[in-house]
Amino acid sequence: MMMVDPIFPVTPQKAEALRQRMAQLGIREEDLEESFVRARGKGGQHVNKASTAVHLFHRPSGIRVRCEQERSQALNRYRARQMLCDKLERKIRGEASLEAQRQAKIRRQKRRRSRRAKAKILAEKRARGEIKALRAPVELSEDD
Repeated sequence: MMMVDPIFPVTPQKAEALRQRMAQLGIREEDLEESFVRARGKGGQHVNKASTAVHLFHRPSGIRVRCEQERSQALNRYRARQMLCDKLERKIRGEASLEAQRQAKIRRQKRRRSRRAKAKILAEKRARGEIKALRAPVELSEDD
């Protein structure tokens, strides 16, 4: 079965950019299950009578997306694909970056401090101690 590449009501540059982004993330049109339902909310009679909302299901990743931002079905199809790319990107890159952040934090914690850093910390502690000492209660002498 030959799948036809969808044509969206956007500039050719935007459509091509979406195609390239989908290719980079490994999203193929054949892997998408697309269904149309009635949208809700603003849009008047057109939204109430036509199935403009788009449901996209990406079988390999199991990600589902619903888009009903626009009045036209074709534009919702475009936006749904953008949303799917965003979600998949967050899923792929988010986990990797969180793991990298965790490892970098552990590395920083284990690293020895330089002499200058130690001196700076001690100077800040002394300054803080002096400020706290000024908060001590004032003792009044009995002759006053």
